[in-house]
Amino acid sequence: MKSKKKKALFFTGLIAMVLGISVLAVFGWKRISREIEKQRLLKECVVFEIPDLDIKAPVMDGTEHEVLSVAAGHFPGTGAVGSGNYCIAGHNSTIYAEIFNEMKHIEIGMEMYLIDNDENRTKYTYTVTENFIVEPSETWVLGDFGDDRITIVTCTDDGTQRQIVVGILND
Repeated sequence: MKSKKKKALFFTGLIAMVLGISVLAVFGWKRISREIEKQRLLKECVVFEIPDLDIKAPVMDGTEHEVLSVAAGHFPGTGAVGSGNYCIAGHNSTIYAEIFNEMKHIEIGMEMYLIDNDENRTKYTYTVTENFIVEPSETWVLGDFGDDRITIVTCTDDGTQRQIVVGILND
């Protein structure tokens, strides 16, 4: 009788280990696949970077779920790279793309970069001048302010409001 119990426990443990390893493998593969896709997009797209926060993300056109699940998204109808109010959105989330998770640590005076996807990969440097919270309905932050700036929109940690970070283009 003891032998049957030991065998049953052994096989139960073995099955649990195999299932656990399988689950870890799936999550590992998803993370690796996401990183491979990110590296491909960094070569093809505009790139947004804040070195002080270790943020480096591709920027794609649009703010649909499909875009924001793999990259930051450029709001249609807002400025161009290096001109006007170039507005981008990105997730602050552990569920979706973790692009702006460190944005809560942003400080006035930090440098942000936009690297165009033109043949020269022109780099634009912006200095953070504002960091504030708004309600999701407050879209005035996407307007034209008559200068060359970048506006970053991301969720607060609880997802109920939006953190806005503004940087002015350096001359």
